[in-house]
Amino acid sequence: MDGIAGTGRGLLLDANRGVAFVVQTTHAKEFALAHWLADGADGGRLCVRCFDGAGNIRENLAEDVLASGTTMQWVVASKSWQAGAVMQDSSLNRRQTIRLGPSVAFAQIGIIGFDGQIDLQALRLYGLPEDAPAILYGCPSLPAGTRTLALETSWDLPSLAAGATANVDVTVPGARRGDYADASLDTSSIAFVLDCHVWSNNSVRVTARNVSVSTVDLAAAPLAVQLTKRRIP
Repeated sequence: MDGIAGTGRGLLLDANRGVAFVVQTTHAKEFALAHWLADGADGGRLCVRCFDGAGNIRENLAEDVLASGTTMQWVVASKSWQAGAVMQDSSLNRRQTIRLGPSVAFAQIGIIGFDGQIDLQALRLYGLPEDAPAILYGCPSLPAGTRTLALETSWDLPSLAAGATANVDVTVPGARRGDYADASLDTSSIAFVLDCHVWSNNSVRVTARNVSVSTVDLAAAPLAVQLTKRRIP
């Protein structure tokens, strides 16, 4: 996320940073992209990345992308097609229509701050009403935008004396320090309390404390961990 900063109204995108919709394009091939920058300013460039049915990037195939009002140019570094001109009213290319080739099964369609930082406040993607694709957002294999992460595993707690503790570290992909974390153990015992925190990226530590007055030894039980991304004001 370097070069992308949230604001109260949108996103600040540095040069060569962008945001895009991910769409299934096996049948839907025509789209229109509309964007709005702060104070109605001109700026930003159309950016399209194409994939085949297996999710592999299609590289530098001229038949994959056509756009209205601009020539799409292949950029090796990002493996994407980018508009050759800034999107602006004076050039009549502020709103772009995109047509994808028959072999493109998935596409990322969005905008980048190619010529410098842009203050993006709105981005919309339109398709033909008779063939509108689903927007893939927060799917299990495409977790962009997901604010809640969850994991379930098994934990066989060791025998714990009164007041003793035990720790277990579990891997939760996407976890970051500062995320809100909680855990639960599927047991009827009231001898334990659980604490949970993200101590490093992708790693969550769960601590069990025996709050009873006697030694307790539980059988293995399902352990559930759930994280919520903190929301920055």
